[in-house]
Amino acid sequence: MRPVRGTRIVAILAAGGLTLAAAACGDAPAETPSGSGASGAAAATYKACMVTDTGGIDDRSFNASAWAGMQAAKEAQSNVEPKYVASTAEADYEPNLRQFVTQKCNFILAVGGLMGDATKKVAAENKSQQFGIVDSSVQDATNVFPMQFATDEAAFLAGYLAAGYSKSGKVATYGGLKIPPVTVFMDGFADGVKYYNEQKKKNVQVLGWDKAKQNGTFAENFGDQNKGKSITNTFVAQGADVIMPVAGGTGLGTADVAKASNGKVSVIWVDQDGCKSAEQYCDVFLTTVVKNINDAVKQAVSDGAAGKPLAATPGYLGKLENDGVSLAPYNKFDSKVDSGLKSEVDQLKQDIIAGKVKVESPNAPK
Repeated sequence: MRPVRGTRIVAILAAGGLTLAAAACGDAPAETPSGSGASGAAAATYKACMVTDTGGIDDRSFNASAWAGMQAAKEAQSNVEPKYVASTAEADYEPNLRQFVTQKCNFILAVGGLMGDATKKVAAENKSQQFGIVDSSVQDATNVFPMQFATDEAAFLAGYLAAGYSKSGKVATYGGLKIPPVTVFMDGFADGVKYYNEQKKKNVQVLGWDKAKQNGTFAENFGDQNKGKSITNTFVAQGADVIMPVAGGTGLGTADVAKASNGKVSVIWVDQDGCKSAEQYCDVFLTTVVKNINDAVKQAVSDGAAGKPLAATPGYLGKLENDGVSLAPYNKFDSKVDSGLKSEVDQLKQDIIAGKVKVESPNAPK
């Protein structure tokens, strides 16, 4: 999923291409490498450089997770020197990637599937440069390490949970853009509700997404909270009481509506545990469909800094079985969710891992 327009000046300065984007670069605090990782105090500096998607570094979701992974890699390998540049438009992707090639970064991370074409082009012209990309893979590019996530598996659990928790018998989901890293969440969610209905002989409805038709509700951006409010108010008027926005900062508008509902509406967040990334809304977050971008990025950068090769094939695929995707704790809803429903969700997770329950989405990474 791609997120929110960033609120920091960094993201604003990044507008307009290469010159201003360079001014928007964000560096970690300067430190002298002391060598807790790679090879002691003499370890060469490993420049890990990240290009955000248009949501910016402070999106409380997608880009923020990747940046946290960069910082965690520095903790693991003290020779890592992380920095980023924020994109405010898709036109920024290519020049932002190119500036990091010019700066001789050891690892250049493109955050988001929409950067696939730009990454493919720049990587093809710089075959000795190591790249990485989140939520995409670049065919025939041995120098691009893909990090992808089967979020439909965790969203399946969320759909089952939502159906079991709903009092109205109607739940909803919507996306930021109609792209596979978004709709894969929505597919899993819809199938989880369907599975609940089959198991319980119920008829909980899903608003906002028709998996069979691959058609539904989209905000057409990842940073418009007012749009999120408008979509959510429509769902609530139609009877939905559990809503999963897959729309970055736009989804904070959903959280606003839920907070004003005095407990009548709850939210399932995505990417990062909402009670950590947007803690002011913890009271309304039933759970979060976690995409463990943090650990995937940390491992890739740490391995690179330690001199381990990063293989483009197969790359990294996050699933329930390797904790690459998961459901966050119920946090403040822990006492509100029926213990029997919790046990069913736990068992469903094990059944998916064991292959007893099949989770399939046309938008899942291959």
